[in-house]
Amino acid sequence: MKAVKARVSRGLRVGSNITCADNTGAKIIQIISVLGYKGVKRRQPTCGVADVIKATVKEGDIKIRKQVVNAVIVRQKAEYRRKEGLRVTFEDNAAILVDDNNEPRGTEVKGPIAREVIERFTSISKVAGIVV
Repeated sequence: MKAVKARVSRGLRVGSNITCADNTGAKIIQIISVLGYKGVKRRQPTCGVADVIKATVKEGDIKIRKQVVNAVIVRQKAEYRRKEGLRVTFEDNAAILVDDNNEPRGTEVKGPIAREVIERFTSISKVAGIVV
């Protein structure tokens, strides 16, 4: 897993409900924890684009609902800044489900994906439709 070149502001907290942007059967997932987050006592962990999270499936297919899954954030509403000075924002918060090796579980992704995700996880670029 590579470092992200942009200064990504962490716009999502633990407990946030976000949409699932792939075809695995999950519709809405809730963030349980952020993998690799090192915080301060009593501070709520946060995450942003290209972060790996643990989540539970709240709505979706009966087979996948109520399961704990790994996911990668691919879009966030909170604005963040890239190295070249460009500020990026999306219209929704979204994630895609991944397995233990950070390979995508679905075969296609709905909507655009941030370039920072493709830089960090090259295997996600195979299922990406639009990269912004």
